[in-house]
This record gives sequence, structure tokens and C-alpha cells, in this order.
Amino acid sequence: MADWYQKESEEALRELHSGKDGLTDEEVSKRREQYGFNELKEKKKESVFQVFLSQFKDLMVIILIIAATISMLTGDAESTLVIFAVLVLNAVLGTVQHVKAEKSLEALKALSSPTAKVIRNGERVEVESREVVPGDIFVAEAGDLIVADGRILENYSLQVNESSLTGESLNVDKSDGTLSGDLPLADRKNMVYSGSLVTYGREKKTPLQKNLDDFSKKLATGILIISAAIFVLGITRGMQLLDSLLFAVALAVAAIPEALSSIVTIVQAMGTQKMAREHAVIKKLSAVESLGCVSVICSDKTGTLTQNKMTVQQIYVGGRVFAPEEFDMHQQTQRYLLYDSVLTNDATLSNGKGVGDPTEYALLEMYGKVKGLMQKEEDLTLSYEDLRAMLRRIEEVPFDSDRKLMSTKHRIHGVSTIFTKGAVDVLLDRCDSIRISDEEIRPITSEDRQNITDQNRKFSENGLRVLAFAYKESDEELTPETEYHFTFLGLISEMDPPREESILAVQHAKEAGIRTVMITGDHKITATAIAKQIGIFQEGDLAVTGMELDAMSDEELDGKIEKISVYARVSPENKIRIVDAWQKKGKIVSMTGDGVNDAPALKKADIGVAMGITGTEVSKDAASMILEDDNFATIIKAVANGRTIYTNIRNAVLYLLSGNLSAIITVLFTSLLALPIPFRPVQLLFINLVTDSLPALAIGMEPGSDDVLRKKPRDPKAGIMDRNFALRMILQGGLISVSVITAYYIGLGESPAMACSLAFLTLTCSRLLHGFNCRGGKSLIRLGFRKNPYSLGAFLLGLLLVILVSVTPVGRSLFSVSVLNGGHLLTIGVLALLPTAIIQIVRILRGR
Repeated sequence: MADWYQKESEEALRELHSGKDGLTDEEVSKRREQYGFNELKEKKKESVFQVFLSQFKDLMVIILIIAATISMLTGDAESTLVIFAVLVLNAVLGTVQHVKAEKSLEALKALSSPTAKVIRNGERVEVESREVVPGDIFVAEAGDLIVADGRILENYSLQVNESSLTGESLNVDKSDGTLSGDLPLADRKNMVYSGSLVTYGREKKTPLQKNLDDFSKKLATGILIISAAIFVLGITRGMQLLDSLLFAVALAVAAIPEALSSIVTIVQAMGTQKMAREHAVIKKLSAVESLGCVSVICSDKTGTLTQNKMTVQQIYVGGRVFAPEEFDMHQQTQRYLLYDSVLTNDATLSNGKGVGDPTEYALLEMYGKVKGLMQKEEDLTLSYEDLRAMLRRIEEVPFDSDRKLMSTKHRIHGVSTIFTKGAVDVLLDRCDSIRISDEEIRPITSEDRQNITDQNRKFSENGLRVLAFAYKESDEELTPETEYHFTFLGLISEMDPPREESILAVQHAKEAGIRTVMITGDHKITATAIAKQIGIFQEGDLAVTGMELDAMSDEELDGKIEKISVYARVSPENKIRIVDAWQKKGKIVSMTGDGVNDAPALKKADIGVAMGITGTEVSKDAASMILEDDNFATIIKAVANGRTIYTNIRNAVLYLLSGNLSAIITVLFTSLLALPIPFRPVQLLFINLVTDSLPALAIGMEPGSDDVLRKKPRDPKAGIMDRNFALRMILQGGLISVSVITAYYIGLGESPAMACSLAFLTLTCSRLLHGFNCRGGKSLIRLGFRKNPYSLGAFLLGLLLVILVSVTPVGRSLFSVSVLNGGHLLTIGVLALLPTAIIQIVRILRGR
């Protein structure tokens, strides 16, 4: 309906048969059955048959089909039909690869889908956005994505970015009143719309892709030139025009690794699924490759490097430090401090589990402990929910990272009272008075400020996170501009111990040549204490605050950045500057974040990492990776996986190119010496079918080596075809071609047909065996076969097809293979094994 903005909120609820307690589970099920899931219908994808047909759009395949058709019309029907059959099998394999890649990408997309907070059965729960139904009460906070159109029932300083709908980049202030008249979408202030982002209040191609694109174009051009030369040589040697064309095109089809693109996609997609099982959800497939290049990780402290299990340790009130169990609720000062901690707090506890910011639900847990110690008198045993209901919020200014404060207004005993909590240094500057006891409230002195600052430092030096609390009695409207003239109440310190696995992960990162930098909103002393425990801050390192960073020139920061291990009290702008400074030094930077204002830095970083538990939808949308467990160690696992995936892709490319090079060398050798052709067109297509896709995919499934994190990050500017890669490709392709040419000469002593047969089968078998060599740079003794059963499976399947072609009458007839005796089979076996044996012996000797 188009007139929801004209209805009273109660009327809207009635029409949707809903209420302030939300829907019941039973009602949700009924509505989902009636309305379906909350998701857009995607554009209809190509059918499997359409994908299959698209496999024949390749220019080389089209030329081959035309040439084969003409050849069939001129008499060679059997071989031509086999060519068509192999092309169809190739297309089937290409289709399977395409569908597999699509499914992997769909699974990846599902893992990073947004969530929504809704009220159901009277409780706030988090569900997937597609699970939202009409009538749900949606709770939106800064950083959330609006997942469905809705009428605002209540709001506190709500601002929404609706640029995706209106084109207007500025945030829109929202209200919960009723509007009249026919209004355009942009003026419906009491409505929110799907796809917009809550910004305040409540309610590029990778180096690998570029390298492969560039390399594939050059490779295809080179192979086409060679094929053209082979075609001309064939004509000059008296071959029929169609036969020469058929052979040249078949060589091009076999030599160009057209499976390369789909293999890269599948290997990356399979790698991302493994990462997802380890709690790292990759949103952008291209980010997998960038992970292997990461040389700097800028990590948030709370929850990422620490356990995110905040517990209140000590309280400071009226010059005295005491434990939470020593709270005296009979003293109004301490009672107000406790009220402040519950009321300026958006967290909840559900079945003993905290929902929201860990710093905030630790305060609720503290309140629960204090309540449990009190006797049943007055309102001292109220649950935090009852306390919030009794002292409900009249107004609020939510927390943001610029102000570092949160304030709420309530009526206590008929008096309008504003409570606030926030960073000690910020809030202390806004206090005019201090409450020493119930009897004494006086102007705050410089000595008071020094005492509070000293106590904050003592807490911080012990790795405690400290929050300051204050209040004032005032009827003025609560806005950021009126957050001044408070009465100081006290400090509450919380402990968030380092994750044990973070200490080891930082060590692994160091061994991998990756610099870890802590970026936090905490006090510098607190941050440095934790950084030392984890191993980030070393002797001689620097720790700077956001203000100190602002005071630095770009030249000064450039000179100091490699020594700075801790950034404290940072702003979102500081994060962007830190990333930019590292990138100017040629580093690939990963940045973590969870808030709305972290989004620009996450986009600026090469790998933006959002928190899956505490992160806002805005940060998740901006990131290329989401940590489902908010754990720094997961980033290091993802880096290791990224390096492994890149290595596997590189090895798969090496396998394809070295194998194809051996065929090209053999053909060029025989052509230049005016010898009979070493392969029939149908045999080249068989080699392409059997030895390209499956072994290369199996190489892509190779598990990571134990030393993957003992190597330095890869240079992103270095192409995949470096000197070492080219040398290995030439040597390995050359070894295989020597065996194939030797087999060819042995067969040529009997007949050109036998020469062709022995060369064909030796090349096929040697390439299948070569798949084991390309699994890694170590010998098979060290690699083993159990680690990668896919590689063994691809070899056995290929070998089975070779046996069917070489020993069965039908296979021999279809693929022009002569009848072989035991001597021939022994020759093929020895010569096919020889290149792999040489490569393995060299690796064993080098390993020793």
C-alpha cells in the first residue's frame, strides 16, 4: 500500500495484525507461507542447455567444426564423428565446471547475506533478512541495513542514508509522527525503505586476474601464430588443404588452455568454502588472491585480539576503589552510577547470553550480580528490564565514535535526569561538578581531575578498559550540543583478556612477514598493555593517539609508520590515513572494523574485514571478508588459505602450460624436419579432454603446505609468469617432449601410424603422471598421496580412458591407434614415466 505514512502507528499495527510484542512463531510461519521469503527474484539464469551451447561459441571450436564437417563430406566420416563426439564431451565437461562454479558462488553469497533484529514473542531476536515477514517489528540501530519497507513506530535521533533510492547522498532525519497529503518518497519521514542504511540513532580487479587476462591473450596469440605456421608447413609438404587446416585448428584447441578461467574460478570458490568452514566468509571471490599478498594487518583490539568477554573488575567512586560485590545500593551516588550503567545501555541478556556490545552487556551482568546480593526492599531487586521500563527513555543521543559518548534522559522522582557514559578523557572535560557522596556535590577541581586521571591510568596500565559516568538534572532538550555541565559519578573498569590463539596468530603473522598493528578506541596505556601481552608491541615500537596522528605531517608519518605498533583513541579518518600511508609504501593492507564509520577505511583497504558478531551491516557491506567469530587468528588462517589457493592456481597453470608446450614442441620438431604428423586431430582433442581439466582441478584441491606461513608475502606486482615459473615450464615441457619424440622415432621404424600411436599415448600418460609433479615443489615422498586423493582419482580415471582407447577395438578405431604388443606398451610406460622420475629424483636430491 502506498499510504502507510498517512496512518497512525497503532492503525498500521492493527492492519498488519501485529503488536508491540511482535509476531509469534506460529504467525511468522503462516505469513511466510502466504507471502514467501523477503527477497527479490533474481534474473533468470541461463539453463544448463544454454550453458552447454555456449561452449561451442569459441572461434577455434567453430573453425574446427566447419573443417570437420567439410572433411566428413569429402569421405572421412568416422574420424570426423569422433571429433564431434570429443567436442561434445569437452562441452559437457565445461558445462559441469560452469555449474559447479555457479553453485559455489551462490553458496558464498548465501554466507554473507545480511541479518535483521526483530521483536518476536516479546523478545528481540536476530534473523536472516529473507526471514522477515509483513507485520514484523524491526529494530534498527546505527550500522544496520534496512531489509524491508517499514513504518516507524518509535525513533531516537534516527538518520538513514537513502541514496540508493533517491540519489541524495546526505543522511535523512526520520520521525515517527503521522504525515498527511500526497508526498514523494523522499519526504516520507516516518518510513524506511529496503536497501537504505541506518547511519545514526536506532531503529577493483586483482593482480592475478589482470596477470591471467594479459597472459592468456599473449598465449593465445602465440599459439595461433604457431598453428598458422603449422598450417602453411603442412600445405608446402603436400598435405590436403582441409587436413592441414583440421590439424592446425586441433593443435590450437589442444594447446590453448581454455579451461584455465573456469579452473581458477572453481579453485577460488572451493577455497572460499573451506575458509567459510573456518569462520572467514569471503564476500568477493577476487579477495582470495589478495589475501596471499597481505603484508600489514591493522586489527581492532576488542573482540578480535581479545576474548570479547568483558567482565567488570573494579569501580571508582568518591575517591575509593572497590569490587562490584561491594556496591552499596543504599548510597544514592552508587545507586545512580548503577542506574547510569543500565540505562545508557542498548544491550540485552537472552537466556544468559549477551546481545549487543560486550562492554554494555558486561554492565548488565554486573547489575545482576549486585541485585542478587541485595535484600528484597524498595526497587533494589528490580531486573534490568523492569528498571528500564520504570525509568523509560524520554530522549537519547546514541553513541558514536566521534563524540565517544552516549546520553539518555529519564524522569526520576519527577525530575528530568540525563545520564551519560563514555570515554574518560572526553566526559571528564564536560563535567563541572563531582559527587563525592550523597551529602557532598561540589565544583570539580584540578586536583579532582588529576585524581580521576591517575586512577584511569592505573586501571589502563593493568589492561583494563575504563568507562566514565556522569549525570545532570535538566529539562533542556537532549542533543549533542547539550552534553555538557555534568556531575561526575565514577569510573567502571572492565577486563577483556587477550585470546590465547591471538598470541600464537601474531607470532605466525610475524613469521609470515606480516606486520600486525593494533588500532583501537581505547586509552593508549590500555592498548599498549594488551599489545605487549599479545606480542604486537616490541621494544623500540611506538604508540600514538589519534590526536598525535593528526598533528603529524604526511612526511613525518611516512618516517615513523613502520615503528608504530599501536594507535589509540583513533577516529575513522585516522584509519583511512593509516591505510593510505602503508599503501604508499607498496604494502597490501588488511583493515578490520565493525562500525558505521569504519566503512570508508574498509573500502580503502586492500582487504576490508568486518566483524560477523559485533559488526554492523554497513561495515559488512563495505568489507570483502567477514569474520564469523570476530577472531584475529581467523584472519591468519584466511591469509594461509589465500596463499595456498594462489599457489594451487599457479601450479595448475604450470601443469597446463608445460603439458601443452610438450605437444607444441613435438609438432614443431616433426614439422621442421618434414616428418609425418605426430598426432591425428582427434588424438589432440582427446589429450585436451583427458589431461587438461580433471588433473588441473585436482591440483587446485591440494592442501596447504606446513611452511605456507614461513614465507614472505608475495609481491602483487610480480606476474604469474616470472623467471622461475618460465624455467620450470620449459624444462618440464621439454622433458615430456623428449620422451614423446623418442616414442615417435621408435614407432616410425615400423610405420607412420605406429609413430603417431606411440607419440599420442606417451604424451597422454606422461601428462597424467605430470599432474603429481605439479602438486607442489617437494618430492612425492614428502607430499604423499593421501593428502590429495583428488589427484590420484584424476590420474586413475585418465589412465582408464587411455586403456580403453589403446586396447579395445572400438577405441583403437575411433582414435586411430595401431594394434600394440607388449613391447609397445612397455615403451609407452617407460617413456611416459621417465620425465616424472627425473623430476622426482632431482627433488629428492635437492631436499637432502
